[in-house]
Amino acid sequence: MNSTKKQIPFFERYLSLWVALCIGVGILIGTTAGESMQVMADMEVYNVNIPIAILIWLMIYPMMLQVDFSSLKNVGKAPKGLILTLVINWLIKPFTMAFFAWIFFEHLYSAWIDPDQAGEYIAGAILLGVAPCTAMVFVWSYLTDGDPNYTLVQVTVNDLIILVAFVPLVGLLLGITDITVPYDTLVASVLIFVVVPLVAGVATNNYFIKRKGEEWFKTEFLPNFKPVSIIALLMTLLLLFAFQGENILNNPYIILLIAIPLSIQSYFIFFLAWFAGRRLKLPHNICSPAAMIGTSNFFELAVAVAIALFGLHSPAALVTVVGVLVEVPIMLSLVALANRWRY
Repeated sequence: MNSTKKQIPFFERYLSLWVALCIGVGILIGTTAGESMQVMADMEVYNVNIPIAILIWLMIYPMMLQVDFSSLKNVGKAPKGLILTLVINWLIKPFTMAFFAWIFFEHLYSAWIDPDQAGEYIAGAILLGVAPCTAMVFVWSYLTDGDPNYTLVQVTVNDLIILVAFVPLVGLLLGITDITVPYDTLVASVLIFVVVPLVAGVATNNYFIKRKGEEWFKTEFLPNFKPVSIIALLMTLLLLFAFQGENILNNPYIILLIAIPLSIQSYFIFFLAWFAGRRLKLPHNICSPAAMIGTSNFFELAVAVAIALFGLHSPAALVTVVGVLVEVPIMLSLVALANRWRY
């Protein structure tokens, strides 16, 4: 296989650059706009910020268009790979993320982070750890010659599990950190940012495939939504950093401090899943996407829930946004590693 022929799409390839630009522009807007930003921050219904909610929904809906429940008929074709994915995503990853976050934010960073805020930093990391990737994993799987049918199955199954496991897992892990969990807000966030776009995406998928055919849907319809998702992501990041400007200026090293445990967690989970897959004798095209989906995160959902639970200005929201910043360079390094270790 000539891996040089496969290229990550332009926007995804430079996602970390766009996030870095949003940090600078967002902080500039936040420091110059003054009370105007507070007016936007106060536009809430049941603790959900309306402008941010609309933008995040516009990010998540295009991802849900790719979910195909008919793919579940193939669930038995690579059972060991799927079982590995589910064990890593739901029985290991959330707990290791909570552990690394607790070690760093509660102990190693105690000289730089206010103990009263450490819990919220941990909470942001937990929200990332409990949200397995549902979109970018298609890119990582493609770049490592993963089986596209298997990748679709694992994404579809994980989306279904999110519906029932996300709330209790978040509640359990946040409870361990002594954070009071407003379950009504948590459930509402899952309904708004997972259930509604999932139902809308699947309904749209079924409708247009029946009317126009699968080829038209994948080559004509889906690409038209990509600019919507990209613009929504950039606008969300811009607003979040505008709201977070004061936190970052008061603690300019905070982004680096957050990135360290998130990076350690990513590499740990990848190596764990990769070598477990080798031990299970999975073929490369199954082992690779199984490791990738466990490593990457559904950061859109994490951002949305962090804002709903803790607010736009919270350390938890900042952690989830830094998750976007570090994910792409880490995942590209793991793509290169998976291709080098091809077997």
